[in-house]
Amino acid sequence: MRQFAVIGLGEFGMSVAKTLSEKGHQVLGIDKDEELVQEASEFVTEAVQVDATDEKALKAVGIMNVDLAIVGIGTNLEASILTALILKELGVQHVVARAVTDEHGKVLQRIGVEKVVFLERDMGSRVANSLVSPSILEHIELSPEFGIMETVPPKEFTGKSIRDLGIRAKHGLNIIAVRNKDSSSEGEGELNVAPKADYIVKQKDVFIIVGSNENLDKFKKTYHIEK
Repeated sequence: MRQFAVIGLGEFGMSVAKTLSEKGHQVLGIDKDEELVQEASEFVTEAVQVDATDEKALKAVGIMNVDLAIVGIGTNLEASILTALILKELGVQHVVARAVTDEHGKVLQRIGVEKVVFLERDMGSRVANSLVSPSILEHIELSPEFGIMETVPPKEFTGKSIRDLGIRAKHGLNIIAVRNKDSSSEGEGELNVAPKADYIVKQKDVFIIVGSNENLDKFKKTYHIEK
């Protein structure tokens, strides 16, 4: 079980906090708005009313103990940047932050934020799904019923053909593309769209799978790649 802190409990931050909590992780919710803190307290592990730009206050709530902190502050750019800087100075190893402009994002990256997300491009639940597992690179809900997932396949898949894996028959899912990130590839790697059934899975392949959200979740749990 991982420990997360979500700082800024607006629509984006609340969505991240709720998704992480539903997945069984410990979540510390932080905001200076008492009403938002009260709302989040119904589902997070702990919710506290704190000004995130106050270094002493963040220390007091044990922010240094979390595995990853998400800065959801968006409208107040100064507070967003200062909070991210304080987190890095306090030794929080992994920091993700929301940005509202490209310039805002560049500043966040320069001070050491590992991942910058944009509200217009990244829904809170999507961001949370990408954080809880290094094997799940992306899980995008196309609708309440269907989604598309980019994932590192389980090790036991290596050396087997797509036909042998029987993903469609066993899990009701379809592999629509395979990206290979071997050492000879640059950037994102070579993309094989609609791979043939006799395609042999390689060690550094990445699957792009489509199917119902229910089946995608079952697939992750079956191969222990959800957490």
